[in-house]
Amino acid sequence: MFPTNAPLRHLTTALLPVALLTLPLSAPADTDRSSADDALPVAEIQAFSEVFERIKRAYVEDVDDATLMRNAMRGMLSELDPHSTYLDAEDYQRLQESTQGEFGGVGIEVGKRDGQLTVITPIDDTPASRAGLQAQDTVLRIGDTPTEGMSLQEAVELMRGEPGSDIRLTILREGENAPREVNIEREIIRTESVKQELLAPGYGYLRVSQFQTRTGEQVVDALGELREDAPLQGLVLDLRNNPGGVLQAAVDVADAFLDDGLVVYTEGRLANSAMRFSAHRDTTAPDVPLVVLINGGSASAAEIVAGALQDQRRGVVMGTESFGKGSVQQIMPLGDDEALKLTTARYFTPSGRSIQALGIEPDVQVVRGRLEVADDTNLRVREADLEGHLSGDGEGDARDELSERLRDDYQLGEALNLLKALNVLGERGAAASVDASDDG
Repeated sequence: MFPTNAPLRHLTTALLPVALLTLPLSAPADTDRSSADDALPVAEIQAFSEVFERIKRAYVEDVDDATLMRNAMRGMLSELDPHSTYLDAEDYQRLQESTQGEFGGVGIEVGKRDGQLTVITPIDDTPASRAGLQAQDTVLRIGDTPTEGMSLQEAVELMRGEPGSDIRLTILREGENAPREVNIEREIIRTESVKQELLAPGYGYLRVSQFQTRTGEQVVDALGELREDAPLQGLVLDLRNNPGGVLQAAVDVADAFLDDGLVVYTEGRLANSAMRFSAHRDTTAPDVPLVVLINGGSASAAEIVAGALQDQRRGVVMGTESFGKGSVQQIMPLGDDEALKLTTARYFTPSGRSIQALGIEPDVQVVRGRLEVADDTNLRVREADLEGHLSGDGEGDARDELSERLRDDYQLGEALNLLKALNVLGERGAAASVDASDDG
């Protein structure tokens, strides 16, 4: 998935694994280090050096030193957690492209769940989403290559390729007994992280598909466009299948709806891992009734936003439980074209909840589905159907019917219904206040 990244940092200690090879294989007992925890593991270094030498001398094919060292770094990091990894020049370039919003491939985010390669989310308007891939699909094979034991980096490399070339994925969907094969044509993925539209007069829809560098600015612009014609009576913030992204972008999006209070804080072993992010008073949409949609594909930065708005009681979180990635990765460049992606902190919602492996529980549970309209819905005879009926003031207005899109997206339809209900209650409450004032 996309990492939730703090700003890029250069750390000199990142070169430590190479430096260790130049140390003597024995060390004086009277080390001058401040604590035993800081002492170099001499026995382990010696064992590592011996393994390195044996591979060089006895492996069936010749392996150069640089390849062995890169593989060693990958091994050290891959055993820590699913998100820490070594990035060679190509991987580092791909990561930078992803956070900027353009990269080549099929438009799918993957992770490891119970040791299996799993779809976190298909990115909106990409070959993967058009092919019907869904969050939680298990990827069994990429082309003819089984994914059992495959690293995330290997999976990404296999799925990326020349635009116009085809790739075949074998997936197993939850609830199905037999795998299915999906053929996808690769293309250049240019993702717009923010989209907006009106679902009904006064009711806006704001879709954030991932958190890129400029997502916060784009949300502010989108809210401005939605409010151009008339004030918003309600807004749906759709974070479903959003795999996360840049931490600061998540803070900026939450800040668009909050005028005070904590958004998120992080804790880690490094001094600079302890960070706190708060909302500013200058807020784009502080009072618009808000429903936040999440599901099992909402991860990382998306969970930061949902958790902040939920804890601050700023909006109603609706949908299904989110993915549960509550860790922060820093990108530490190694020279000019390589980097280390290392998990350095956990993040917490304003109330102190850690989301790691737990996720965000929605306030209102609504599962994915499709609304089916009964066949006999329009069989009733209404006043307007009678010949010679008196005309009403609203004659000729469009009937309030769900669009085809809302019928296909049950969660979105329920979010719109809830916003309308909140407005009805708000209007009645305001009317009651006026009546009470008049009586006084």
